[in-house]
Amino acid sequence: MISSPYLSEERTLLLHLLSSVCSKIMELLGQNKIDHHQRQVAILSQDSFYRVLTPDQKAKAQKGQFNFDHPDAFDNELIIKTLWDILEGKTVQIPVYDFVTHSRKEEVVTVYPADVVLFEGILMFYSQEIRDLFQMKLFVDTDADTRLSRRVLRDISERGRDLEQVLTQYITFVKPAFEEFCLPTKKCADVIIPRGADNLVAINLIVQHIQDILNGGLTKRLNGSLNGYGTPRKRQASESSSRPH
Repeated sequence: MISSPYLSEERTLLLHLLSSVCSKIMELLGQNKIDHHQRQVAILSQDSFYRVLTPDQKAKAQKGQFNFDHPDAFDNELIIKTLWDILEGKTVQIPVYDFVTHSRKEEVVTVYPADVVLFEGILMFYSQEIRDLFQMKLFVDTDADTRLSRRVLRDISERGRDLEQVLTQYITFVKPAFEEFCLPTKKCADVIIPRGADNLVAINLIVQHIQDILNGGLTKRLNGSLNGYGTPRKRQASESSSRPH
């Protein structure tokens, strides 16, 4: 569990996962069919928190010569602030990153207070300050061929890259960064999930754990007590007393 002075007042549970597993969990929980204002489970992605590039860095990025797989590519200060705001029960504004222009868009995504937050990203364990904020850390272990094939399909279809550029980036930046920065953090995980989203046994166990938290919290709130999780979250003054539909 997180060592936070807010735990006596808040009951948000932070878990670290990867995107395919997050999506499967949301599907099995039925949360992907619920309005964002009413979700008990929210998802955040490390990819939303890439730093704003300098002109020189952006020029390198356009040529596929900037290392987006290095820990320094992320705005860790903003990640930490966002996680603390979530733990304090605040509504947060998440940047939207444009992977074609390599810049943040003017729009933001609003994430409302939730009981469980899933945060996906392969380098989330690298910073101890960030790592220590998670109550549960899960490492999704997939083989190198699967990681490469997914990257090729994603970067070509969603990010406008050509095959040669994707493969060059993989060999130059992605694979070395995975081996240097990501793989060593596997030892920091509480649970290791082999085969990713295909491992339904492991995913169903995580889903059951989350359901137990959500159901237990609901029962305790109805009983006027939240033993082990503190009192119900106080709604912010700017929020309506009833959630919109």
